[in-house]
Amino acid sequence: MLRKIIEINEEKCTGCGLCAKACHEGAIAMVNGKAKLMRDDYCDGMGDCLPACPAGAISFTEREAAAYDAAAVQRAKAEKQKPPDCACPGTMAKTIRQEAADCCADAPSRLSNWPVQIRLAPVKAPYYAGADLLIAADCTAYACGGFHERFIKGRVTLVGCPKLDGVNYADKLSQILEENDIRGIVLTRMEVPCCGGLEFAVKRAIEWSGKEIPLQVVTISADGEIPDV
Repeated sequence: MLRKIIEINEEKCTGCGLCAKACHEGAIAMVNGKAKLMRDDYCDGMGDCLPACPAGAISFTEREAAAYDAAAVQRAKAEKQKPPDCACPGTMAKTIRQEAADCCADAPSRLSNWPVQIRLAPVKAPYYAGADLLIAADCTAYACGGFHERFIKGRVTLVGCPKLDGVNYADKLSQILEENDIRGIVLTRMEVPCCGGLEFAVKRAIEWSGKEIPLQVVTISADGEIPDV
């Protein structure tokens, strides 16, 4: 059928991933560092991705395309929310008692929960109750030497990389915020553009949750420079 649908200019695309995060239907994914429309039938033609693109790489076009399939979109969303299809003990939620799990006496771990990957984290867990949440881009802990003491200590930690995972974190995070009493969020991100996708997802998740949750964004440089927080 002839209908309005988005078009992505690959030459203009900077690979920031913001459009993929803004696409509620999951029609856009990052492929080899560039945004790509994966399925015509997942694109509703509403263009939520357009204002999210800082490079102006997305526009509307009218062409032959499969009709928007809302049912297929919902099935895909449900599939993404399923836990990994394995019996791996490492995916089970647990609270960590640091006094009994100190593997590095000179610089003890401050991690208080497991798992930490956003994709693996449970939506509901006892450790979320009244918690301060740290949402960290994967690279930040490697760039900042005192990361555990400065950011992880006293917080429930979730980590991820929007460029590598290629999923919409906003969906999962909004569920966590809706289902639990989260007091506040600290987001640590790198200065690189692709980390903007994580910041966008967190802000969108707060919006979707319908709650007023304080958010502090800390940007860390590759050489470990961070502002006073």
